[in-house]
Amino acid sequence: MVERRFQPRSLFPPMTRHQRKTLYFLFGGASSFAASFYSNYLLFLLRDDFGFGNRDNLAVSALNGLVYCVGSWQSGRFAQRFGCHTSLRVSFVGVCVCLLAGMVLPPVWAKVATFAGWMLAICFTWPALEALITEGEPPSEIPRLVGIYNITWASSAAMAYLVGGAFFEHLGKASLFWLPVTIHLGELLTLIWLERQPAVTEPPIPPAPASHIPEAVAFKQPVSPATFLKMAWLANPFAYVAMNTVLSVIPGLAHKFELTVAQSGLFCSIWLFARFSAFVLLWRWTGWHYRFRWLLMAFLALIAGFLMILLAPGLWLVALGQIVFGLAVGLIYYSSLFYSMDVGDTKGEHGGLHEAAIGAGNFFGPAIGAAALHFAPANPNASTWAVGGVLLVGLTALIWLRRQHQSALARSTGSVPPRS
Repeated sequence: MVERRFQPRSLFPPMTRHQRKTLYFLFGGASSFAASFYSNYLLFLLRDDFGFGNRDNLAVSALNGLVYCVGSWQSGRFAQRFGCHTSLRVSFVGVCVCLLAGMVLPPVWAKVATFAGWMLAICFTWPALEALITEGEPPSEIPRLVGIYNITWASSAAMAYLVGGAFFEHLGKASLFWLPVTIHLGELLTLIWLERQPAVTEPPIPPAPASHIPEAVAFKQPVSPATFLKMAWLANPFAYVAMNTVLSVIPGLAHKFELTVAQSGLFCSIWLFARFSAFVLLWRWTGWHYRFRWLLMAFLALIAGFLMILLAPGLWLVALGQIVFGLAVGLIYYSSLFYSMDVGDTKGEHGGLHEAAIGAGNFFGPAIGAAALHFAPANPNASTWAVGGVLLVGLTALIWLRRQHQSALARSTGSVPPRS
């Protein structure tokens, strides 16, 4: 008599590839909400409990930008080597440990140190998710999936800033720590559950070409796809130079206009919703792909919006500056991530470089702003003008890079393809 062994059955039917990717999108949205709430409103806690001004908050942001720059580059390589799920587990566990330590340790050095540790841990989330949503998909699907990913995390970040001030005031400052911990623990448990679910048997995906080929429009431009990737990687750090500078001084901006924490969350989230709107538009309309003029216009709008937000004397002008700023950073960020996924095959590593470029901007912007306020303390706008000068340097570098590179077709045949 043959002994039959009991085989436990899953309570859920086998999951398709697209159902799994839906969970990855949810991970992106949940992580973005938790990260935006904690990282942005911690600056208000440092202002209220420890007397931090613009210079101090800029210095803290610069430190964490440096951590993010190095951590993202290495985490992208980690995800490529050890697997994206492993990278996510490292991230979820790491952020929970750091947040709990930050909640129970009262000194200011502990708040800053655990913020840096949290930043290192969260680095392991984004390259892994960016690779998971595009891996194994045909090239025609990449724009759609990158668009959904951008819309998901951007809408969550905007909502976190919108309601985060009210949470900070009504749930207490401790909610900065326990609310993100709750979210990340839920993600960790969901990931463990996901790994144990059987996968549905699907028709085999057609074999990918030996080397990924960017979309056809990329080869009709006077600049090669690789150069577009370099230009986007150049522009994106400068966008984050501006963004992280703005986020670092929002507590000071709120004080200037006599806004409460909840009011500043409502008002200063305008640019985040503008960025979200840009992501929706760029997802549905792909005419900006591999066209330099759109990247150039976005960079010009970035500078204009940045100066309006920090120098305008009235709230209406600040609101208008936020709209211009949000639309500009939306196109610049989208360009960097899209080209990172569309040009080349090592998506985990390219995602890591994309995030590392963000970290570089997160470091240099606040660092330059803090240095300007240190050496010119009598001028409250010193950081704004210093960072504005850096953005002009970035604009010059972008134009130089565009003029230095032509497509291989133009060099080899002497013909000039249609201009973007």
